[in-house]
Amino acid sequence: METAWEKQLACASRCHHCQADMGPRDARFLSVCDHQPICRACKQTEELRPDYADRSKQMIAECIAATGRPYGEPAGYCFHHFCPFTCKLPG
Repeated sequence: METAWEKQLACASRCHHCQADMGPRDARFLSVCDHQPICRACKQTEELRPDYADRSKQMIAECIAATGRPYGEPAGYCFHHFCPFTCKLPG
């Protein structure tokens, strides 16, 4: 999971849910439903789902099991299901 986060998800140029363009400095989140990068608007929509709390708990358990790190670690994959991130391109 950690490798996919760093190499594929962190700099995704489109929202996986609505296909909106996302620039390197645009805030993005990881969906608690499918772990894909989504825009702020889609995250807000996701939070309105009746199963959001249950999915969030399930995602946290899966993340901790897969990475061995707490979900609240700012540099970690799990953290960005709840806190925004931007693409950090080298250079």
